[in-house]
Amino acid sequence: MRVLIVGGTSSLAQALIPLLRDHCDVLTAGRRGCDVELDLCSLDIRIPGEIDCVVNMAAAFGGKEFRDTLQAMEVNVTGLMKLCHASSRANAKHFVHISSIFADLDNDSPFFGAYSLSKRHSEDVAQFCGRELRLPIAVLKPSRIYGVGEQFRKHQPFLYAIMDKAQRNEDIDLFGSNDAVRNFIHAQDMANIISAVMTTKLEGVYRCVNPDNVTYSQIAAAAISAFDSKSKVRFLRGKPDIASNGFACDETLFRLIDYSPRISMAQGMQMEAAHRRLAS
Repeated sequence: MRVLIVGGTSSLAQALIPLLRDHCDVLTAGRRGCDVELDLCSLDIRIPGEIDCVVNMAAAFGGKEFRDTLQAMEVNVTGLMKLCHASSRANAKHFVHISSIFADLDNDSPFFGAYSLSKRHSEDVAQFCGRELRLPIAVLKPSRIYGVGEQFRKHQPFLYAIMDKAQRNEDIDLFGSNDAVRNFIHAQDMANIISAVMTTKLEGVYRCVNPDNVTYSQIAAAAISAFDSKSKVRFLRGKPDIASNGFACDETLFRLIDYSPRISMAQGMQMEAAHRRLAS
């Protein structure tokens, strides 16, 4: 199978590529550092021929400024449309688009922003292009992705700050009295899921979240255990509460591909701790 990974320098791509190398001819595409130069903001997008599956991991994460919102729309929505058309012209046989569970947030959620909005529209674009171009498309909607190594810190800074404090035996302070809920899925699990979706040539739109939500105190406890730390967890009750952001798990995807997320938060922390010990 010949695979093109768009957004080939992303942290998730770096988890997927080694998994595919054994049985696939893998090409990466992106603005820099990839086999194929490709910018989703360009007017004319072309991809190599004889590609069996295109995996789109490219994304702009938005921000508070108007220009950030425009960029998120340009990359995540119109860029996806251009990539679908380029894939169709190149006779790609399957297309996997990585969206986000944040597309399902209510508009009044404190976590709903330019990224969520653009990902919501990207799912409509993917389905529209799939129908119009007769391009088999799978849309995956993962929760917060974390993994082993510094490359994941950028998008999950608080999670890695908790690990840092546990590693340094510093107390872990959590704002407010609400033990906020989050949902994380490990990059290694996501890589296995994407690989299975490609193998089965699955089509459709699927939630892809960890079956278990975790509280911040559980995350901190997992970090403390993994780093064999003397840290303690403190709730700063005079500070504003942190809002929860958990998600219900729909296991439809996992049944179809015969794979469910296997890496718990405790195991994920142990993997990161082992990585840091080897690196020190």
